[in-house]
Amino acid sequence: MASIKDVAVEAGVSVATVSRVLNGHPSVSPGARARVLAAVEALGYRPNAVARSLRTDQTRTLGLVISDVMNPYFTELARSVEEEARALGYSVIIGNADERPDLQDHHVTTLLDRRIDGLLVSPTDGGSPRMLEAARAGTPMVFVDRWIPGVDVPVVRSDGRGAVRDLVAHLYRLGHRRLAIIAGPAATTTGRERVDAFREALAEYGLPLPDDRIGQGDFQAESGRRVTEGFLDLPEPPDVVFAADNLMALGALDAVRARGLRVPEDIALAAFDDIRWFVHTDPPVTAIAQPTGDLGRAAVRALVDRIEGRTGESIT
Repeated sequence: MASIKDVAVEAGVSVATVSRVLNGHPSVSPGARARVLAAVEALGYRPNAVARSLRTDQTRTLGLVISDVMNPYFTELARSVEEEARALGYSVIIGNADERPDLQDHHVTTLLDRRIDGLLVSPTDGGSPRMLEAARAGTPMVFVDRWIPGVDVPVVRSDGRGAVRDLVAHLYRLGHRRLAIIAGPAATTTGRERVDAFREALAEYGLPLPDDRIGQGDFQAESGRRVTEGFLDLPEPPDVVFAADNLMALGALDAVRARGLRVPEDIALAAFDDIRWFVHTDPPVTAIAQPTGDLGRAAVRALVDRIEGRTGESIT
C-alpha cells in the first residue's frame, strides 16, 4: 500500500505539499497540485482517515438516525443525504430507530463514540434522553422531517399543514363530505400536525370530524388495516379515508380490498407521502408527495454549515 512519502517522491514535491493538496489548502501552485493528484491516482494512495481525524479533530463523517428504514420515504431520504454528503466530502453512517426511543438512543451513543462530526435525526416518539442530551451539549445537529419543540436545533421539513389543507380542498371539490383520518403517533410532531391540519381544514368547509372518524395508527401498515376495518364497520362509513403516511395507506388499501370494495367507487383513499408503488394500483392512489430529495440535501447542507462554524438555519 502506497504511503504519503511515496506520493511525494512520485510527484517530486515535499510530504508537506502532498498534505496540503489532500486537505484542500490553497497555498499550492496549480502545477504541483496536478502532479500530486496524478501521483495519488497512479499509486492508488488512500489517506488514513483515522490518523487524519486525530490530527484535525474531524472524521468527515456524519451520523443519520432515521425513524424506520422499512418506510420508503425514509429510504429515499437516506439516499439523498448520502449523495449530498459525499458531494461535500463526508461519509454517512446510518442507524434505524425502528420508531423506538431506546434504539434511537443506542444509535446516537454509538455514532458519537465513533467521533462523527455531526448528527442528522428524524426524532421518534418525541425524542429520547441521549439525543436530547447531545443536542443540549452543543453537538452539531439538525432535525429532518420531524422535530422536537423547545429544543434549539435547526429543522428541515416540508409544509405538512399546507399540504393537508390543499388535499382537503381537492377532496371537497370531488364531492366528498364524510372524511376520516388514520392519524400517526401523537408523540411525533408530524403525527400531531397532520391530524390537527386535517381537522382545521375540514372546519373551513363546515365539515365535522367526529371521534369515530379519527383512527390512531403508528405509521405501520397493520395499523392502517386495523383502523380502516373499523371505519368500514361504522353504520355510516366515510366517503374517503386519509392515511397520514404511505405504509398506513397500503394497510388501508388491503382492508378495502379484503371487503371486496372498489377504490374510488365504494370508498376513496388518499395518503401523505407518495411512493412509487402507488402508481401501480388501479387507480393510482391520490397522495401528497414530499420533496424528499430536497429535504435530505438541505439537511446535509445545514448540518455542514454548523460543523464548519456557520449558522445552520431551519428550512420549511
